Amino acid sequence: MALAFQYRRPAPPPARLALFPGAWNPPTVAHLAIARAALGHVDEVVWLIPRRFPHKDFEGASFEYRLAMLRRIAESESGFSVAVADGGLYFEMADEARACTGPGPEIALLCGRDAAERIASWDYGRPGVFDAMVGRYPLLVAGRAGGYLPHARHAERVVPLIVNLDDVSSTEVRARIKDGRPWRHLVPPAIADLAAAINA
Repeated sequence: MALAFQYRRPAPPPARLALFPGAWNPPTVAHLAIARAALGHVDEVVWLIPRRFPHKDFEGASFEYRLAMLRRIAESESGFSVAVADGGLYFEMADEARACTGPGPEIALLCGRDAAERIASWDYGRPGVFDAMVGRYPLLVAGRAGGYLPHARHAERVVPLIVNLDDVSSTEVRARIKDGRPWRHLVPPAIADLAAAINA
């Protein structure tokens, strides 16, 4: 499997990049704030979408539609790019990125507190998967409704990011669009026209 960078892959690759996986239905201003905060620690943030999810199917917006929104965001600001992964688990996506970039750049995984807790407790079918992943790829974790508390053995591999947008979520955006309530302030301006069609 190989990671297929879609937009603005730097040449040469950056020394440090962060993979930012998500469902992106739709991306929100909270996601954008997390990505911007990560740029204080890495040279490039790769907004990443898997072709399949390990725990759910694509519902609502299609894979192609979500990818189009990510491309808009990557075009709108420097330091962003977009990629597609075949695998849906964080360690699969990170390993694909490593296979694509080679040994050069340091690769980190970027996520919110809820995602960090989910991947730390995920049943991978064998022990040690999360430990090995954190050993290879440090985590940049944005606090959402509280900070992430890593296990002591992982503490040096977890970098907290301060982002104060706890009340913004993709679920809230979809609900507001459906109900006809104001929502455009909750998504990046570059994708507002695309997001408007999600519940259409």
